[in-house]
Amino acid sequence: MATRTPQLRIDKRSAHRWNVTFDHPPLNLIDPDTIRGLLALVGELETDSEVRVVVFDSADPDFFLAHYDITWDPADTISMPADGPTGMHPWLDALARLSSAPVVSIAKVQGRARGAGSEFVLACDMRFASRERAVLAQLEVGLGLVPGGGPMHRLPYLVGRGRALEILLASNDFNGELAERYGYVNRAVPEAEIDEFVDTIADRIASFDKSALAETKHHVDEVTLADYALMPAALDEFWRSVAREGAQRRLGQAIKDGLQSRSEVELDTGHYLAGLDAASSGK
Repeated sequence: MATRTPQLRIDKRSAHRWNVTFDHPPLNLIDPDTIRGLLALVGELETDSEVRVVVFDSADPDFFLAHYDITWDPADTISMPADGPTGMHPWLDALARLSSAPVVSIAKVQGRARGAGSEFVLACDMRFASRERAVLAQLEVGLGLVPGGGPMHRLPYLVGRGRALEILLASNDFNGELAERYGYVNRAVPEAEIDEFVDTIADRIASFDKSALAETKHHVDEVTLADYALMPAALDEFWRSVAREGAQRRLGQAIKDGLQSRSEVELDTGHYLAGLDAASSGK
């Protein structure tokens, strides 16, 4: 059985393994509808008695999840009701519950996952990246922003403090090979092999006992997931940073140059951000 939200294609033909494909042209940007779709999905993952593994991929060869859609009125996202089980904003709620769900979540990254896209990938249990096509980054600081979806609280567990600060503060792009070396992803797999590789590991895990999988994951979570109570303050800081003059100047220049469109700015954001401050200042 396959179902669809406005941005997600959900394939449930296997009761034990679901596949979810992000399909939101033109760039797989994240907006309130994305969040609502993920919340509905996570609710199903928490309650379905059969599903054991969920694999996330993208219909767009260049973008897994580009980043948050900054053309939306921030009020539309800020005002979303925090009525999920965690009591946090729906974006944080969706990510936290995905990490804690009694299901193994796998991100198959073939394309760009920056900002909130990277935050989603970090919330998954496992991350496998195309060696040739994957690009991951936390781009916020380069735009004058504070990351809001918890990467400060997830990356140090994966890559260590120094490398987490490098990823967050330098706002540079990480290809699949470097992301693997840092621990940002589990493995970088050649593009020609990644579908078979992920299918093999997902199907293997899906063949095992659900209770054994869920209980083992729970005990790993006890020592590897940050206290979710830390995350809302960072999201509040993100929204405050969006309103600052410096961020507005940088965002305005970036949009003028091609951010949010299928452009070199989106394809090579790490390189672009290196000169953004001078461009936005008119130097």
